This record gives sequence, C-alpha cells and structure tokens, in this order.
Amino acid sequence: MKIEKLFEMQRGLDRYIEEGHNLTGADLFNQKVLALLVEIGELANETRCFKFWSTKGPSERNIILEEFVDGVHFILSLGLIAGFDQTKPSFESAAEEQTEQFLLVMEAVHAFKKEKSASYYQSLMDRYFTLGDMLGFSPEEVEAAYMAKNEVNYERQKSGY
Repeated sequence: MKIEKLFEMQRGLDRYIEEGHNLTGADLFNQKVLALLVEIGELANETRCFKFWSTKGPSERNIILEEFVDGVHFILSLGLIAGFDQTKPSFESAAEEQTEQFLLVMEAVHAFKKEKSASYYQSLMDRYFTLGDMLGFSPEEVEAAYMAKNEVNYERQKSGY
C-alpha cells in the first residue's frame, strides 16, 4: 500500500470539500474525530462481532471493506490536520477478538483527540490497520477500495450529497 499516495488523494478531497462548503481554514478536527467514531461504529455494526444476542452473520465482505475505508478517509484527514502525513501504518499484535480490537481503536481515537502527538496518531493508525488485517483485508485491497471510494466521495460532492 502506498500510504503517501492515499494521503495526497485525501489532501485533494479535503481541499475540494472545504472549498465547496466555504470551510477553507476552518478547524474541523472535532467534527472529523466524531465522524471517525461514527464510521468505526458503522464498521462494527456491519461485522456484527459484538452482537452476542443475534444469530445473523456479518454483512458481505465488500460492504465491510467499504465501511473500513470510510474510516481510513477520516484517519488520513486527521493526520493531515495534525501534520502527520508521513506516518505509515505498521501492524501490531491484534487483540484476541474483533470486539476488543474495535475498543482499542476507539481508545486510540480518544487518546489522539486529547493529545495530538505523533505517537498517539501512530497508535491510532496501527490499531485501525491491524483491525483491517483482522477483518481479512490486504493492504492492496484497502488501497484499491480507498481509491474507488475516493471517486465516489467526489461524485457525491458534485451532486450535492
């Protein structure tokens, strides 16, 4: 995965959205943190990993992958805001179960919100991409899905989404 390319694509999308909504120079950090948390929740909902009360299985793999890359968009965007666009994900040892990994990711989001440091951002990125690995997504799949969703996001902006 060429994370530098994804950061550059995200920079362009962010600029496009901010210019289109007259938000150039606006502080959108908290909105993007909340958006990321919502996307993580949507991803968890599609995996159904926490739904011990249900026998229904997870959503189709492509739906889960699309939800995962929605989170990638906001993680990259937060990295751009904080000036950490040189950060590369590394895979840490995963939690024993998906539910625990989701909680670790959410903890990392909150830690980064409290302190916008390079180490907290690295932890967020590592935990999130480790979650993607747990979900069975290769870096190449994530990159391709990110690129496809990036195009969709531009189209949505053009159509007044």
